[in-house]
Amino acid sequence: MKKYRIIVEKHFDGYVAYPLGIEGVVVGEGDTYEEALADVESAIEFHIKTFGTKAMEIESSDNTRK
Repeated sequence: MKKYRIIVEKHFDGYVAYPLGIEGVVVGEGDTYEEALADVESAIEFHIKTFGTKAMEIESSDNTRK
């Protein structure tokens, strides 16, 4: 399984987690760090099943428009 960087932010009412470099919106939330992480992992799995692995490709920083 491919690895993704996941950001987990603490907010006043809980935690929000999201992966970097995934096309589309994939977000998880929870009352604890662990709940938010588990929720975003589930969201990533759903995203892959729905849109396929192509949507999971990270854009290269070498891509520039001329």
